[in-house]
Amino acid sequence: IAATQPSTNWHLKENAREHHTSKFSNEELIVRRGQTFTITLNGTERPEQNLIFIAETGPKPSKATRTLATFDISSSVSKEGWSAVQQSSSSNSVSISISSPQNAVIGRYRLSVQSGSSSPASLGTFVLLFNPWSSGDDVFMPNKAECEEYVLEEFGIIFAGNKNHISSFGWNFGQFQGDILNICLSIMDRSLYYRQDPVTDVSHRHDPRYLGRVLSAMVNGNDDQGVVLGNWSGKYEGGKNPSSWTGSGEILQSWKKSGFKPVKYGQCWVFAAVLTTVLRCLGIPTRTITNFSSAHDADGNLRVDEFYDADGNHLERGSDSVWNFHVWNESWFTRNDLGPSYSGWQVLDATPQEQSGGIYQCGPASRHAVKEGDVELDYDVPFVFAEVNADCMYWNYDSATGKKTLIFSKSTEIGDSISTKAVGRDDRVDVTSDYKYEEGSAKERDVFKKARKKLGLGDKFDPTAPKLEEIEQTPDISGKFKVAGSLEVGKDLNLLLVLENLKSDAKTVKVNMTAWSTLYTRRRINEIWKDSISVTLAPKEEKQFPIKIKYPEYQQQLTTDKAIQVTALCHVEDGIQVLVQRNIALDNPDIDIQVLGEAKVNKEVVVEVTFTNPINAEVKDCVLQVEGSDLLQGILELRIPPLKASEKSSTKFKLIPSEVGPKHLLVNFSCDRFADIKTFKMVNVIN
Repeated sequence: IAATQPSTNWHLKENAREHHTSKFSNEELIVRRGQTFTITLNGTERPEQNLIFIAETGPKPSKATRTLATFDISSSVSKEGWSAVQQSSSSNSVSISISSPQNAVIGRYRLSVQSGSSSPASLGTFVLLFNPWSSGDDVFMPNKAECEEYVLEEFGIIFAGNKNHISSFGWNFGQFQGDILNICLSIMDRSLYYRQDPVTDVSHRHDPRYLGRVLSAMVNGNDDQGVVLGNWSGKYEGGKNPSSWTGSGEILQSWKKSGFKPVKYGQCWVFAAVLTTVLRCLGIPTRTITNFSSAHDADGNLRVDEFYDADGNHLERGSDSVWNFHVWNESWFTRNDLGPSYSGWQVLDATPQEQSGGIYQCGPASRHAVKEGDVELDYDVPFVFAEVNADCMYWNYDSATGKKTLIFSKSTEIGDSISTKAVGRDDRVDVTSDYKYEEGSAKERDVFKKARKKLGLGDKFDPTAPKLEEIEQTPDISGKFKVAGSLEVGKDLNLLLVLENLKSDAKTVKVNMTAWSTLYTRRRINEIWKDSISVTLAPKEEKQFPIKIKYPEYQQQLTTDKAIQVTALCHVEDGIQVLVQRNIALDNPDIDIQVLGEAKVNKEVVVEVTFTNPINAEVKDCVLQVEGSDLLQGILELRIPPLKASEKSSTKFKLIPSEVGPKHLLVNFSCDRFADIKTFKMVNVIN
């Protein structure tokens, strides 16, 4: 006789509270593995009869792949597998406490119950996630404040600019909003790994190593119709400029709405921010990391070669490059494959730079392995090691003869001020010492040599490089660019070229100078200015040469990355060439947010955003974009009338906060002269 269909009380509120899943807005049970949750079955006849539960996930559930579990009611929670313990019962209902193993496959499960000889009755579905609060989980994070930040926090700060001038902007990860969990689950089901072999793929979803690698491939659109399409051309027609996004929600929703076509366009921080959202949503502690002067070593020789012509123009030769900054991820989990010292933070990078195993994916690379130069360990440690450690070689290239001459090499240039957001505060924390020993120290050079040796690069440079004695030639003069005055879009750029004669006889120098607007990857886009001067320097003399680049000269040429590269190639008579270079990051003018009054749950509160046009011309096409998890639904877009020179605009709008606690409001202002002026404000919402 078929049993009557029991109805299920999932105790959503109580279970969510116990499992740190209250922030999800779904009407479905969402719990974490290795921890009990309680359900009540109503309408079960003779509940004392032996009930058998069936939990299954994936397309072809089986016990062999650990995607199917059948378990009856026992007297205590099982440490190994799934188990059910009866809590209480009445004449027609029974409360059961169910627990999953600490290494269970994560994802959406179907739960059914069988009573006696009747066929199984479906109880519904629930979602199982990683559990960083549980000591037996691979992602266990002992520090509760870190769990709060790296799993539950929906706001982040991403660091950008360059090593001389670090800037930052807010990002709305929004991992608990709306449909994001379902989108994250469908990302897993659209990977190449799943398409090739769904059964095996699902059976590996207990392992954060595996999922981290798969998701690093899926967040970029290369190979697999993943979430975001990269574009580093400086031209973004047919999509959004990467610097215009302020959160992951809009990107993930667009991907789903378009029928899973890659969203246009992203650059490194977009890939890293979206991967943070997906991994935090699934319960893997994750953060974004910014590496300044980041090497992209395409040929794997732990060396980056940069080429310049005689005029000092930076040439795009070879596939190596140095980016002003690069953003990747760290996720926290154990490395049972490598041993305990390699557990903890693991580097994942979803930016499509180099293929790994035939597709654009990177990591997990143990951060400890990177620091110790253990480049033979899985996965992609040599690439990450080079990003923070590669040596830089600067060459003069003559296109007529094809001859290249080494100008100088530098081993302390790459991997500077490696940064992440502080736990529980909106501050920057420097983690450079977690990636490498102190630059220039004997230990740091030893690790570098060890890595070269393990990669089969030996102790010496490769044969195409110049002989060491050619490198050791000392220059006759030294030079540097100094910044005089502020670095702000809309203002003139004032620099000083400082040249010093290091010798005790006079030197004649011809200096060829150029300034180009670049992307943050230092890719040259437009020439802004060039000049050349001839200089005589008396013995040991230092001279300063002022350089002024007026706003109208660079305004049309600037990219939205607001980066300028200034170069002076100094040809010293009867001496070796000296290259002086500076990458400049300009700041946008300020924008201000004020919350007028107290922010209370479900009550309107007015916010005022003010901006003063700093330039001597009208700005038009002004748009304000506002977003913030738990402060407003989706994105608010406001058009603002044109602003005359020096005019101040004030825009007011209303918010209705939906949750108590510290929330972040993100604002992005754009007009025809200024792109993506961003700021954020913490709003403390009270009851």
